Order: sequence, then structure tokens, then C-alpha cells
Amino acid sequence: MKYNIFSLARNARTYHQDWTRAWRSPEPKPEYEAIIVGGGGHGLATAYYLAKECGVRSVAVLEKGWLGGGNTGRNTTIVRSNYLWDESAAIYEHSVKLWEGLSQDLNFNVMFSQRGLLHLAHTVHDLQEIGRRGHAIWLNGIDSEFLDVDQVREMVPLMNVNGRYPVLGALLQRRGGTARHDAVAWGYARKADEMGVDIIQNCAVTGFDIQNGVVKGVETTRGRIAAKKVGVVAAGHSSVLAEIAGFRMPLESVPLQALVSEPVKPCIDTVIMSNAVHVYLSQSDKGELVVGAGSDAYISYAQRGGFDVLEHIMGPLVELFPFVSRLRMLRQWGGIVDVTVDRSPILSKTPVENLFFNCGWGTGGFKCTPGSGHVFAHSIANGEMHPIAAPFSIDRFHTGALIDEGAAAAVAH
Repeated sequence: MKYNIFSLARNARTYHQDWTRAWRSPEPKPEYEAIIVGGGGHGLATAYYLAKECGVRSVAVLEKGWLGGGNTGRNTTIVRSNYLWDESAAIYEHSVKLWEGLSQDLNFNVMFSQRGLLHLAHTVHDLQEIGRRGHAIWLNGIDSEFLDVDQVREMVPLMNVNGRYPVLGALLQRRGGTARHDAVAWGYARKADEMGVDIIQNCAVTGFDIQNGVVKGVETTRGRIAAKKVGVVAAGHSSVLAEIAGFRMPLESVPLQALVSEPVKPCIDTVIMSNAVHVYLSQSDKGELVVGAGSDAYISYAQRGGFDVLEHIMGPLVELFPFVSRLRMLRQWGGIVDVTVDRSPILSKTPVENLFFNCGWGTGGFKCTPGSGHVFAHSIANGEMHPIAAPFSIDRFHTGALIDEGAAAAVAH
């Protein structure tokens, strides 16, 4: 089914009552070539690229709840690739390039808006940090510009650059921006289904069928399903599933909060991030101001978070944008993020043969949805990790070859 002006006009004649379902809801088959555990953006992208580029059409995506109901629907939709380390730059830039053609590839508008991303500097140390990172980014062939305070003021007139948190400059990635999280999940689901992938919702994985160190399938709330290969993309619950499979993952799961304001007229046409005060801001297409914070300081599976984090970010936000003090906040939510010690993801084979894990994205998983799914699909299909994914192996926590984005930027959004 193509979404275009002709199908829109044709269905308008029947008051849009005859649109076919975007994807099927099939019963699980007894066996698949590959099973993807987790029906979020990364899992759906993995299934799509397995079918499209790797020729693996016998694929099932198992989601314990509803499609896209986890972190895919609980984030602030930021897309960027301005990371310090070469390994991070490679995978996130690979993802940005896929983002740039994703709507055409999926024949579904994911509302990718390259409105630019400003990374603010408030202190001399901040200026040194963005200087170091900006030059490293440039050496990796990724767009990066330094702005002085006058250029920042011109770009964002409503920002108070001389307040309690003075703005001394910023690092700008013009190709950064935002996308619509729900549309990303729906687009991948629709296209994967079109290629024969079974998307099975309300099907929780409760165990793994492991024989002589080799995975043979999964146990679910809807019975046993056999598979030659299994990929786990379960975000905050990855460590739980790893323990069920008989090994441990170096992860901690913590809440990450965000909130949105009432809609207002267009006033901010870029994404603004501040590591020093740990707040980031953008305006949605509906006019809402989308505000994000750092993760909570405690381990939890509660999808709400604590008020102290909200209090911590609202103060600096009002200092930087005084008009926000007059806005009402419509809703607040939390997601469960899985965090590694170096704040970089894990894309890896595991001690169980043919069982692969894609996790540890922490607070920055949404932006790498296409890139993560693409390299993970090729890794599962070939039995060896894709060259872009290889540095993110679980083995790095034994060898010490960490990719420490936490230390590099103090934030990984």
C-alpha cells in the first residue's frame, strides 16, 4: 500500500473507511529463522533490515506490550551525530545518513526535521570541551560549527545569554534535529510487515531454549517458538533477559524524565542543549516545548522519576528562557534507560551461541534507531558483528577498551 495523493483521494471517496491495516497481527509460527525480542524502534528497524537487505524473511518481532510502547514512545526525539570518539561518531553518523532518506525508504513520513542542534557553553571549561569535540567531529567528516555569543543570540533571540548561566558560545550541528518517534515505529512496522515479518504484540519472553550452549528458541506467554538466531533489543529490561539466559550484562536501569508545555506559537526553531545545567529543549510541530533532563540518580523500573530532577532543570530553563515561567506544563513522563559505565551501547555476541544483544543505549537511543537496526541486522544475518558495531562488544569491559562518552561530554542524549 502506497501513501500518496492518489491513495488519499481514492479513500476520501469512502470517508477513509477502507484503509487496510498498517500491519498484521498474526499468530506466532512454530519456528522462525530469526526472532527479535523487543518491538521498539531498534527492534523493528532490525527486523526491517534483516528482511530488506539480508534476505531473511522468516522473522518474528516479539513485544511484551504494544508496539513502540517503551522508550520509543518516551523520549525527546533528538537526532545528532556530534560525538567525540571515532567509534561513536561512526555509528551515529551512519544513522543520520539513514535518517536523511528514511521517509522515502519507508514510504512513511517520519517527520525528520534537520533544524540544527546547538550545544551551549557557559564556562571556559565548556568552551574548551566543545572545542576539543568540535575538532574531533570535523576530522571524522561530520559537520560542526563554532558560534560566538552574538551568533547564538542572533540564532535564538529569546535566549537570555547574560543571566545566571551566561552563554559564551556554542557548537552547532546543522544536520541535527528531531523526528516523530511514533511515526518511526509505525513506518518500520508497516514496511517490515509488508516484507513478511510477523509482528506479535502482547507476547512476553519468559525464557530461552538453550541446548549445549546454543540458543534454539524462546519461551513466551504464548508458547515456545523455535529460532536459529535470537536478537534481544529490550532496552531497560535487557539485563533481566540476560540473567534468564544465564549471564550478566554490565547495565544499570534508571528512570529518565521529560515533560512538555502547552502549545505556543513557533518561537524556537532549533534544538538547544546545555550540559552544564543538563537541560535540553526543542519545540514540536504542535507547538509544545519539549524539555528533557538528566537521568535520575537511583536504580528503578518506575516510569515516572523524581520531582527533584524536574526542580533541578526548571530553574536553569527559566533563567535561559524567562518566558517559560508563564507556561503550563501539560504532562511529564519517565522511561527506563539501560546505562553502561562508559555511556556507550552494547551490540554484541554473547556467551550463548546465536544469541545477540543490542542494549545499553542509555539516554541516547532514539537518535541511532536506523543505524543501530541496520548494523545489528547485518550482524545477526552474518553471525559476526558489523565493522561499525564491533567496537561496542561486551568484551570491552574486560579488555578496558571503553568508549567513554560519559567522560567526554558529561551527557549522552
